[in-house]
Amino acid sequence: MDGKALVRITAAIFVAVAVTATAVEMIRKEDKSGSAVLEAPATSQSPLRKGLRRCQVLGEGALRDSDCLRLWTEQRDRFLSSKTPFVRSTSQSVTPQSPDANSPGAR
Repeated sequence: MDGKALVRITAAIFVAVAVTATAVEMIRKEDKSGSAVLEAPATSQSPLRKGLRRCQVLGEGALRDSDCLRLWTEQRDRFLSSKTPFVRSTSQSVTPQSPDANSPGAR
């Protein structure tokens, strides 16, 4: 057997091993990704969490829902460990007014 044939056989074996290793690794990755999905426990959910999920489903309509506004305030207070609940004055607007670009104070 000459040198060229030996090199070709070695290269073919190397390619076959590389393809097999790649296929095995791809199968392993598919198995890992399927088992890595965690599901949230459906039992013992608090009323706050259930209400927040409902607000999430409402989407943009939740901005006008008083229950969602109350739940968000409660959740924010819990997150920030606030002792006193936040009370917004109804006389002030919710969005801050930006200065007019044509006004003298804006320059």
